[in-house]
Amino acid sequence: MTSPHFEFPVLIADIGGTNARFALVAHADAELSPLGQVPTADYETLEAAAKACLGAGDTASAPRSAVVAIAGPVVGEEIPLTNAKWVVKPRDIVSALELSSIALVNDFEAQAFALPVLDTESLDVIGPDIPPIDGGKFVLGPGTGLGAATLARANGRWIPLPGEGGHVEIGPLTEEDYQVWPFIERNHGRIGAEQILSGTGLPILGAAVARARGDLRTFDKASQITEGAEQGDAICAQTLRIFCRALGRVAGDFALVTLARGGVYLAGGIPPRIASWLKDGGFREGFESKAPHGKLMTQIPTYIVTHENPAFAGLTAFAKAPDSYLVDLHGRYWQN
Repeated sequence: MTSPHFEFPVLIADIGGTNARFALVAHADAELSPLGQVPTADYETLEAAAKACLGAGDTASAPRSAVVAIAGPVVGEEIPLTNAKWVVKPRDIVSALELSSIALVNDFEAQAFALPVLDTESLDVIGPDIPPIDGGKFVLGPGTGLGAATLARANGRWIPLPGEGGHVEIGPLTEEDYQVWPFIERNHGRIGAEQILSGTGLPILGAAVARARGDLRTFDKASQITEGAEQGDAICAQTLRIFCRALGRVAGDFALVTLARGGVYLAGGIPPRIASWLKDGGFREGFESKAPHGKLMTQIPTYIVTHENPAFAGLTAFAKAPDSYLVDLHGRYWQN
């Protein structure tokens, strides 16, 4: 498929299970203009939420096309959101907003789009400040879940490859791990990375650490552990140390699988909140301990993405320069 064409102004949308965020790009040289954020539960459809944010009467800024990221697989003409009541119908959006075209992508594809355009102010280096080469990149996103995507580089173009990498299995490695792993709650008999390396997983890991120490404490949310660790709570601190080391191991595995010489990027809501823990050595130790390829791993940079909304940055980059990317939009691009 040839590169899509997006007629300006372009509506940019980042649709999650809880909130829908909208912005507008007036022309190819324009800065992104945020339009607002609304709870998905307050509106029946995506197009209704978009109209509310666009406002009424300003025809000069009415969008002519749209690029939308949604949390879930984009398949078919009716796309239900995983954690919201919306069923996204692209043709209805085109009609309601009078668009010439619309493209729908996975939310972590949008994160991958952003990697080549993030500047140093949007990145926090973990470990040595290694200059990245012009090669493949990988993004791993510990947030509510654990998202993952590859950004390959070939013939001068970026190729995003979304997947379900957050569900790879993770087992114990250190003596400390072997003490904790027997107490981790299993999902259908297995321990996937997302089960412990996410906002929903941190309480599971924290409870396992507590039980390994003979304590029956439980945690309801990730913030209890991050705040407890900052206050010197021994169980919470041990949980974060294990979390960072295990996250480094998983990130290192993906760096090897994809040969991400252009860097591994940690997106999602959790990494910026635990930056000091990620930088204390455990993450890079787990990342680099990949014998016999330890030397290779020391040459791959790792970053925390601190940009306020990297999905917006990625969608904007794609809308402005679709020829810079090679994206399979078969069944994900609609024209009026």
